[in-house]
Amino acid sequence: PQLRHFPSNVGCGCVPRPHGKSFAHRSELKQAKRIVVKLGSAVVTRDECGLALGRLASIVEQVAVLQNQGREMMIVTSGAVAFGKQRLRHEILLSQSVRQALHSGQNQLKDMFQSWRQEHAQLLDRAYMFDCSRQIKHCHTLHELLRMNIVPIINTNDAVVPPPVPNSDLQGVNVISIKDNDSLAARLAVEMKADLLIALSDVEGLYDSPPGTDDAKLIDIFYPGDQQSITYGTKSRVGLGGMEAKVKAALWALQGGTSVVIANGTHPKVTGHVITDIVEGKKVGTFFSEVKPAGPTVEQQTEMARHAGRTLASLLPEQRGEIICCLAELLTEKKEEILSANKRDMELAIPMINRLSLSTAKLNSLAIGLRQLAVSSRDSVGRVLRRTRVANNLELEQITVPIGVLLVIFESRPDCLPQVSALAIASGNALLLKGGKEAANTNKILHQLTQEALSIHGVADAIQLVSTREEVEDLCRLDKLIDLIIPRGSSKLVRDIQRAAKGIPVLGHSEGVCHVYVDSEASIDKAIDVDSKCDYPAACNAMETLLIHRDLLRTPIFDQIIDMLRTEHVKIHAGPRFASYLTFSPSEVKSLRTEYGDLECCIEVVDSMQDAVDHIHKYGSSHTDVIVTENEETAEQFLQQVDSACVFWNSSSRFADGYRFGLGAEVGISTARIHARGPVGLEGLLTTKWVLRGEGHTVSDFSEQGSMKYLHENIPVPQGSFS
Repeated sequence: PQLRHFPSNVGCGCVPRPHGKSFAHRSELKQAKRIVVKLGSAVVTRDECGLALGRLASIVEQVAVLQNQGREMMIVTSGAVAFGKQRLRHEILLSQSVRQALHSGQNQLKDMFQSWRQEHAQLLDRAYMFDCSRQIKHCHTLHELLRMNIVPIINTNDAVVPPPVPNSDLQGVNVISIKDNDSLAARLAVEMKADLLIALSDVEGLYDSPPGTDDAKLIDIFYPGDQQSITYGTKSRVGLGGMEAKVKAALWALQGGTSVVIANGTHPKVTGHVITDIVEGKKVGTFFSEVKPAGPTVEQQTEMARHAGRTLASLLPEQRGEIICCLAELLTEKKEEILSANKRDMELAIPMINRLSLSTAKLNSLAIGLRQLAVSSRDSVGRVLRRTRVANNLELEQITVPIGVLLVIFESRPDCLPQVSALAIASGNALLLKGGKEAANTNKILHQLTQEALSIHGVADAIQLVSTREEVEDLCRLDKLIDLIIPRGSSKLVRDIQRAAKGIPVLGHSEGVCHVYVDSEASIDKAIDVDSKCDYPAACNAMETLLIHRDLLRTPIFDQIIDMLRTEHVKIHAGPRFASYLTFSPSEVKSLRTEYGDLECCIEVVDSMQDAVDHIHKYGSSHTDVIVTENEETAEQFLQQVDSACVFWNSSSRFADGYRFGLGAEVGISTARIHARGPVGLEGLLTTKWVLRGEGHTVSDFSEQGSMKYLHENIPVPQGSFS
């Protein structure tokens, strides 16, 4: 190829590191400078159809992107040869040109790299594996190519040079057998002092037993010495190595100082970003590490929590109440230890000191709330909601049960930990907690106290604190382990989690754009009450937009509203219509969907109550909206028409809170349309199951020729009835 020099190290911030020690954690893979990508035959070929052009194009794109970031990329592939053999097998039958088959895959790669204006060079020499002098020349050539920002593609030319042992597989019908390149990729990575080897195959990674078997589990991190716990299955239909060969090669490379990830390069949903995701440290495939953490993995923590959570759910309500009361006692008894840990956190996180801070008064308040929850939650799990007599001696019940395993992600509010833990205990749910690192010391002591309380009934593992380097996005992918995600934090955190969640429902709201509409028949005293904005401006239930009926403009009510906002130092932004009424208006709002979270708000003018409703539906976030009026008919129409989680009349929006609603503690406020909506307390952490009790009934008993008939009679359920 034409050799051109490009400046290296452009933009990615990665620098060459001393070779000899592999990365200990996935998050460190972002530092990888020199990367080898090994493409298995199953990745770049399709059964009986030649090259997988779409996958190849995606891989080339990702390699080019990483190369342009200043990394040094190398590709090891048998794909061109695999396709050559695939074509060669047909040529034996159809007498086609062998030369045409040989060059087909190589030319496709050439065209794809040229489309990205990325120079590359293909090296095909099987002697590299056996001749030391050729190895030295190869390495020198590769170093020169990398120096010139050229992507080397290394490929053993098995289609031309016969292997040491004659192969008869060209006579086969469905099997395409090629030389295994796993050991070649590992050897190349170590000799070239690569930081990372990415081995792409047709499986998600390394499993503890053959993929497809009932109990097979994908291994997130594999450590040397874990080989005895693995049962290998059969190899891929294309390629000779199989997973056992990949593992041996990976461990050899790891020992040589190169980190390794084995991942799926064929899945249509992930192929487009699998390489870049791995380099970004995302949980993809199996990561080989020499550093084994002291504690369990997050997957193991989740399984431990689920197992203990089922025991927790089977306890008597009084026993769950005892655990909560014990936690309340520990919060006050161990307050010195808690406050000492909290002080250490605050010294390291000055900008967040208000949200992070705990005090004796706050701990006492938490303890009081927990005791109240212990009493009020005794009729939660196992409560009969409905009872039906389906037929004689066939009765059906719908009862409340825990959701399962909850993942709560919270930022810099350590008081959230005991609150959410108590709600999980009361509802019989297992709980996985991921707190912000700024509160690590406080969260650690609070979690220890929570487990101490749980241990009085042998369920300490039901609540787990994730203290490993798990990224939030990786946690959101554990759809087989986690049943519900509850984010507690900024709107950005919630939005990020909603985007990242893969098959797991998210309970919460990303924005709190709350409105207060002042009607033309509003009371002046109620209209000038600025509690909705000024009580706690950063809260999600604080007013962000004040809607004023146009008839109130240039009236004493309007003047007093403006004066009151100015007295409270609220910065006013004018909506488009409001600005049109003024000669000198405040700064015009950039967006009517803004959540200020501070002493700022937007004022906009509307023509009527219906106009206010339409505005709320267009620009609101379905959180909390308020009408201020003395006209009951207008108020009732507003309450009925506004489609938000909370709709109030002559009341502050700040009442949208689980404690103020009498729910005890809350896990958050939801704007979702299904399951829980509004402030979510204990009831929102429960679902239901159906229990049917019969005496050998069969469906055929109710056929036309059967002896039984459906009754479907509702059976009254006494208050406090349990199954």
